[in-house]
Amino acid sequence: MRVCLLCYRANPYCGGQGIYLKYVAEELARQGHEVHALVGPPWPLPMKGVTVHRLDNKQYFIRKGFNIIEEREPFSIFSPLNAYEYLSTRLNSFSEINAFSLRAYLYLRKISDRITFDIIHDNQCLGYGLLLMKSLGIPVVATIHHPLSIDLENVIERGASFVSKAKAVMFYPIMMQKIVSRRLDHIITVSEDSKRMNHTYFGVPLDKQTVAYNGLDRSIFRPIPGIKRRKGKILFVGNVEDGKKGFAYAAKALPHVKGEATLTVVDGGAPHHQKTDLLLKNLGIGHKVFFTGKITEEELVRHYNESELVLVPSIYEGFGFPAAEAMSCGAPVIASDGGALPEVVGDAGIIVPARNHLALADAINNVLGDKKLLSKMSKAGIARVQTHFTWEKAVRTMAEVYEKIIHAHHP
Repeated sequence: MRVCLLCYRANPYCGGQGIYLKYVAEELARQGHEVHALVGPPWPLPMKGVTVHRLDNKQYFIRKGFNIIEEREPFSIFSPLNAYEYLSTRLNSFSEINAFSLRAYLYLRKISDRITFDIIHDNQCLGYGLLLMKSLGIPVVATIHHPLSIDLENVIERGASFVSKAKAVMFYPIMMQKIVSRRLDHIITVSEDSKRMNHTYFGVPLDKQTVAYNGLDRSIFRPIPGIKRRKGKILFVGNVEDGKKGFAYAAKALPHVKGEATLTVVDGGAPHHQKTDLLLKNLGIGHKVFFTGKITEEELVRHYNESELVLVPSIYEGFGFPAAEAMSCGAPVIASDGGALPEVVGDAGIIVPARNHLALADAINNVLGDKKLLSKMSKAGIARVQTHFTWEKAVRTMAEVYEKIIHAHHP
């Protein structure tokens, strides 16, 4: 098949969508399909066997003042899509994804006399341009990792003022994604829980969705010989200022943990820690919590290998990469029952109720120091990842969906 993938931010270091694009695109090519990727900045790293088409934007959301004027193209801001993107961002609207979808439609229409695609696969852009693409006679499917409605609810819950909550409502394009997702040919999602949430929040019929669990690159996330686990080292991987990730519950659990346990935090070097710093000060545990700052993938793998326990106390996860990565490295996992985490962890780890720091602390106390249990969890985690979470398996599921949808279009 000739497959067109869409990704509005394609660099794997700028978010999960770039990682998803890289592995899906390369695996599709490995399985013998012709793969093209229409991408927005930041640009992807080279992808083996994949033809990349760059669709530039002016990144108005992060540019301020006179910095919006292009030195070489001073009047580019007056082009319709640029003007739309600029004006909408000044109203705190995240219009980048819709503008990308419209640019992608115009580009596909432009090259349609040279390249005919069998299917278009969007990666959670869900902009109105996808509906225009259907007019080209090409079936369109999309991956929804989880509905943005969940993110919006979390931001509103944590919002300190009416203004901050109103800005959040303006920022998230919930209505657009709801309208678009219900009108596409099919939805691919990453867990049974996400499938249910897509139905609940966006109204996507369950029979129009297929679950393809994310994969992991086990050449990267693996046990490293010679690295010993450090007694009492507990690891948290995620944005501490994102309420969905549940860092507050990990922090609140720490004073109730027996022994000399410490918490190492890998949060990508997030620049703002105001709420987190205040929380640690109030709990009196600042001396027990260590932030790594921005680290390499190799350093992250080392932390997984050194940790006696990895905590994933999220309020909600559509999949939960830190849990799967830890398991792949043989690190025992304690996770919450938030979203898809019970699906990912299965019986290879321990599941506790979300938002319950005392239950989390009890689980930590029951596991730390029990070498037999830790060893059993380690082996079970590795086996579960090998069985369930491979990109080869995920992409074969996607290819089956493609074939079914293409056949329905051209019986």
